[in-house]
Amino acid sequence: MVTFGKRLREARDSKGLSQQDLAKLIGSVHTVIGRYERDEMKPSIDVVKKLADELGTTVGYLIGEAKEAQFLKDPTMLKRFQEIDELTEKDKECVFSLLDAYLAKSKLQAFLK
Repeated sequence: MVTFGKRLREARDSKGLSQQDLAKLIGSVHTVIGRYERDEMKPSIDVVKKLADELGTTVGYLIGEAKEAQFLKDPTMLKRFQEIDELTEKDKECVFSLLDAYLAKSKLQAFLK
């Protein structure tokens, strides 16, 4: 079983951050990050959200709900998806419908070239 600590370390390593670097980003200390990674301590959901944001992944991935890491390397894209996540379900459906239509149009144009 892949634990929170293992997923946290994998995400941190993939960003090239030390425990100290990550701790500074979330306002903590490296010893706490080490305890999280060794599964000796569990962070609050607020801290998990900060970790996910700084690591460019999702809370779902860190806590084991998502099987694969979903890293967004473009900070603008990450910010946009975080903003979309805060919308109502109805508004999210509207955004996704528009996005689906645009992607279909783009794929069709690429196919016709």
